[in-house]
Amino acid sequence: MRKIIQILQRMQHKTGLFSAAARDVKTGYNKAWIRDNVYAALGLEAARNKKATIKTYRALLQIFLKHEYKIDWMIKQPHPKASFRYIHARYDPATMGEIYEEWGNKQNDAIGAVLFKIGDLEKKGFKIIRNDSDKRILQKLVDYLAAIEYWQDKDNGIWEENEEIHASSVGACVAGLKMISSIVDVPQQLIKKGQLALNTLLPRESETKETDLALLSLIYPYDVADKKQKREILENIEKKLVRKKGAIRYIGDKYYSNGKEAEWTFAFPWLAIIYKQLNCPEKYAHYMKKAYQSMNKKGEMPELYYSGTNKHNENTPLAWGQAMVIVAGENNS
Repeated sequence: MRKIIQILQRMQHKTGLFSAAARDVKTGYNKAWIRDNVYAALGLEAARNKKATIKTYRALLQIFLKHEYKIDWMIKQPHPKASFRYIHARYDPATMGEIYEEWGNKQNDAIGAVLFKIGDLEKKGFKIIRNDSDKRILQKLVDYLAAIEYWQDKDNGIWEENEEIHASSVGACVAGLKMISSIVDVPQQLIKKGQLALNTLLPRESETKETDLALLSLIYPYDVADKKQKREILENIEKKLVRKKGAIRYIGDKYYSNGKEAEWTFAFPWLAIIYKQLNCPEKYAHYMKKAYQSMNKKGEMPELYYSGTNKHNENTPLAWGQAMVIVAGENNS
């Protein structure tokens, strides 16, 4: 486990931000995604590296403060909902500058993710919030979600693809608003609208996707699905998406397809975390074994393997996947 943690720590820049994959990768995954940083920092937290965890979230707050004018614009004039007006998904991890290239920028779950973990870590005594400026920007993120009407907003979702109302995006925002409500002002109606929309969507991810790997986020880390919804999500994913080297994201996924959908490795530690929390030791052990088997010889979690092969793509290690293994193996190494 020490080696797995060291690999993740090397992916963190001096700013506190993580590259999505190796720093020298040529695919564009050397950039920092808001969402990926939240998931990568879960690994730091599990490894009990409090200082580095705080650094990541303060870096994310700095990004929002740097682009506060853009957030203000959306709050004051939410229409039209042009994608370039949304809080951007990707940044330069060294300069914190926005990457302007069009990239499925409407990713509401990323904002929910930040609110959720900052609220969670504050409760745990991490003291992410430094001053009134940090508190002000957190309040504006809440106001931003209200302005875009997140509960009925068609975004690009976790996978940055076609615009739909995604259960995983709505659920992330619901979880974030609930968790941050002890720190800033969150109208209860804002949460209720999201919860109603989520319950209407589930167990589907969206209008076009019956099941999707992104739905696991509603169980971990967000815990916004009830018992029945959790059971349906897990049954659907295990029955329809799980493969030998990982899980496909959804039926018909064309990303890195070789004729069949690519197999994403972080599905295995993600499922292990969930079954550990659900007190299912046999299932936990099964998916932990699968997680270790999906690593390459360097102890890295690649983004994915081409379907039915032992060949992974160049986005390795994937910070998100590396972190998931650490969380799943916490107190078991």
